[in-house]
Amino acid sequence: MSKTLLGLATILLSAFAFAACNDTSSNLNSNANANANSGTVTTRTAPTATATPTPRYTEEQAREERERAKANKETVGQSLEDAWIHTKIVAKLISDTQTPERKINVDVVDGTVTLRGQVDTAAAKAEAERLAKETDGVKKVLNQLKVVAAKAANANKASATNTNKPPTMKGKTP
Repeated sequence: MSKTLLGLATILLSAFAFAACNDTSSNLNSNANANANSGTVTTRTAPTATATPTPRYTEEQAREERERAKANKETVGQSLEDAWIHTKIVAKLISDTQTPERKINVDVVDGTVTLRGQVDTAAAKAEAERLAKETDGVKKVLNQLKVVAAKAANANKASATNTNKPPTMKGKTP
């Protein structure tokens, strides 16, 4: 008899639980939300990059850039675009710690950039060329930079100052 009562209690409890789960009167939105989203296809797109506007580069700025370039024995073509390219490349070289901008001359004529001068490493030469190539408006880069090892220059300087003379003893007697 106890087994029968236990079975009957289990059946009743299951029936109540089932009835409670199917009672939609307490949550009317549950099916509405599910149905509303059933026909919707969600696609995610990657965010698109928006270009930042280039500041207006004036003829006056171009003239000043040509004068600076001339003072540094550099050549800049007569177009506004050449002067703007020169400005951008010099700024990149100055801001990059791998490139010694003061030793690199940048010539820009008709979108063709010529890099001249001396750098300490092949990596600095390659970096300068990469920066120039990645600059908007550049059509071609001629890399004429020469790699001059800084250690060799320092060794030559040290050997030139050492004349193998014994140190003098000013004001002291031996």
